[in-house]
Amino acid sequence: MPSQSNMFKKILRFFIFRHFKPQMRLGYLNHNNFLAKTRISNTTYIAGESNLTIGDNVFIGHGNFIDASNGLTIGEGVQITNHVSILTHSSHLSIRLYGKHYIQHNGQHIGNINKPVAIGCYSFVGPHSTIMPGVVIGKGSIVSAYSYVKSGNYPDFAILAGNPAGIVGSTKDLDEKLLQQYPELANYYNEWANE
Repeated sequence: MPSQSNMFKKILRFFIFRHFKPQMRLGYLNHNNFLAKTRISNTTYIAGESNLTIGDNVFIGHGNFIDASNGLTIGEGVQITNHVSILTHSSHLSIRLYGKHYIQHNGQHIGNINKPVAIGCYSFVGPHSTIMPGVVIGKGSIVSAYSYVKSGNYPDFAILAGNPAGIVGSTKDLDEKLLQQYPELANYYNEWANE
């Protein structure tokens, strides 16, 4: 027969898992606009949410850190998987310049990087990726798993991979093969891809 301590632990685990497990939440209110088909995990943290502009049909999975404090645009249909960091500010330079005096300067630091980020519609961000301030990713792109995307503009339909990430291909090539195999999807694809 289980001890009282073990029974309490089982009940506590059940309660925590039942009430605090990762869940996808359907619907998101963004700037008084309800996005009925956008899904965001309850384990994703969004900082600076008032500076986030997001499209509908977006999926943001579990365990992500989304920093919108300096402006973040996530286009329609973007999929952000799990354990992704998207940053619009970075203090990695200024912390070394100020040392122990960093906190007393109250956010006004020489060396801070504060730049918006934009992810084009129907792009995909793979797990464990980091997108740094000042990144603009074109529509229909893929950020491969474990990629570190530095500041810069990346074209539509780019496949990005690596640390630092570089362009390693085009999603147009992948899409063309699939559209040849499934021509009935061409109209759907062209609705957004040819805008």
